[in-house]
Amino acid sequence: MYFHLHVKIFMVIYKSLFMEEFMTKKISTTSLATPINGAQALIKCLENFGVEYIFGLSGGAAIPIFDALVGSKIKLILVRHEQGATHMADGYARATGKPGVVLVTSGPGATNTVTGILTAQMDSVPMIVLCGQTISPMLGKDAFQEADIFGITMPVVKHSYLVKETNAIPRVVKEAWHITQNGRPGPVLLDLPKDITSAPFTGSTLDPEMDIPGFKDTAKAKKADIIKMAKLFKGAKKPLLLVGHGAVIAKASDAVKKLAEKLNAPVTNTLLGKGCFPETHRLSMGMLGMHGTAYANKALINCDLILSIGSRWDDRINGNNKEFCVNAKKLHIDIDFAEINKIVKPDAWVVGDAKEILEELIKLVDPLDTKEWLKELDFYRKEYPLKYSNDKGLTAQLVIDTCYKVTKGKAIVTTDVGQHQMWAAQFYLSDRGNDWISSGGAGTMGYGFPSAIGAQFGRPKDLVVAIVGDGGFQMTLCELATAFINKLPVKVLIIDNKYLGMVRQWQELFFDNRLSGVDLEGNPDFVKLAEAYGIKAFHMSKVSECQDVMKQAMAYPGPCVIHAEVIKEDNVFPMVPAGKSAHHMIIEAPTEKLEKPTGST
Repeated sequence: MYFHLHVKIFMVIYKSLFMEEFMTKKISTTSLATPINGAQALIKCLENFGVEYIFGLSGGAAIPIFDALVGSKIKLILVRHEQGATHMADGYARATGKPGVVLVTSGPGATNTVTGILTAQMDSVPMIVLCGQTISPMLGKDAFQEADIFGITMPVVKHSYLVKETNAIPRVVKEAWHITQNGRPGPVLLDLPKDITSAPFTGSTLDPEMDIPGFKDTAKAKKADIIKMAKLFKGAKKPLLLVGHGAVIAKASDAVKKLAEKLNAPVTNTLLGKGCFPETHRLSMGMLGMHGTAYANKALINCDLILSIGSRWDDRINGNNKEFCVNAKKLHIDIDFAEINKIVKPDAWVVGDAKEILEELIKLVDPLDTKEWLKELDFYRKEYPLKYSNDKGLTAQLVIDTCYKVTKGKAIVTTDVGQHQMWAAQFYLSDRGNDWISSGGAGTMGYGFPSAIGAQFGRPKDLVVAIVGDGGFQMTLCELATAFINKLPVKVLIIDNKYLGMVRQWQELFFDNRLSGVDLEGNPDFVKLAEAYGIKAFHMSKVSECQDVMKQAMAYPGPCVIHAEVIKEDNVFPMVPAGKSAHHMIIEAPTEKLEKPTGST
């Protein structure tokens, strides 16, 4: 009798504890009922996080993971090169705000992702990179296709894992998902030995507790810091708001607009801050910096207060810190405390989420009298407009400006790096932050086209245009196959001047026009190349062709390439030489020899 009573009591307690654990830890009934291996646990965890796509290229060490994708809710996008996979995941993340996921094999498969990981890290993009690895007993023994990807990528990731236990996979995935998005976003790498992903998963849950004691979520901004910052606005006659990529990531567009309109303050943006404040707005000065508008740089020189919202004050906008906004109060909002005082010493700063900080700041500031300041800036707009001439033939500026007008500024635009990137930033105005996708910090050639593919997957109903150079496009053009197979209506606009144009420009201006390593006369016929992949292609080389070709291409329902052969030798202006401040801005082609720059290109 007592035995049966004890059993009943035990069962009641057991069920109570079990149900409590089930409710608090959300134990996966699938993992309990059906035997699965580590790779299947990995994919089920990603499914639970709502992952739509994995961009990858298969290989031996990653076979168990690819096998687990068979029948999964997640669609595998088979790429033609691992670098393309990382850029697609990057473009997907920037277009949607959700982490992109990459899957590659060990050794060269893993090392081919390094450029894309660096690109994501420099631009604070959430990404998870899954790398197959040789079996655990062979680690460090130079096994076939073994590479220490954990060690190789250490400087260019936000965090990384070498997974040593199958049952640790759910915890690692959950932590990676949390780390990649929270605080300042960045890529997280998971190095997954084949024996670990092949072994049975015997854990009790696919949703375990995280264990990341060294990680801190976004700090809550201090009210006292916001109050201090607000007080510094009082009496400002020439305020300027500087919007960076951090404001885009924080989804702070509405707050930026409300603050600007309340203060009646002009707004300028970094390259990656494009669109966070509508560039068609009356208060927008466009992009500032090395190839920013002359009037944005004039505003930078003459302002008496500048508020940086999610910008790093980097060398593209601040080539000489001693001459940077010397007569202005400098205010800084950033999610990363490491950026405070790193380059510019601000008069006030607030660390935290930009959107939340701005919403509080708006309540504390009063409208400013900026009539004379805006009148001064209107003078600069009229005196130094962006302009170009087509007297010598078809220019990149005309092609991009026509693209902007034909699409009415409604496209998601991705770019490579170089002259075309700067012209696109100048002439393709953006009114939404997630509509402009470009490699900023790393300056990665080959980024534009695959990132456009990722963006199109993320936002299938939107028009996506990749504006690429003839040099950068040839680094990842094999992904034309990916676009064709998946019937993605991406438009690829190739600005073909048969040069590595930005380097040629520097050689012309600063190295007595001694051209070295920049001539791309061996370019293929891009129309025939596209057609070989089964993709429609258009060609233009005359000013008279530009409008009609652009309209046809943008109206075409599938993927297409627009090959624009533009004049060979044309330079991007305005230009601030590297290592110089905006005071040394070159408005148009100089007539005198320039001294060699001290900063990087």
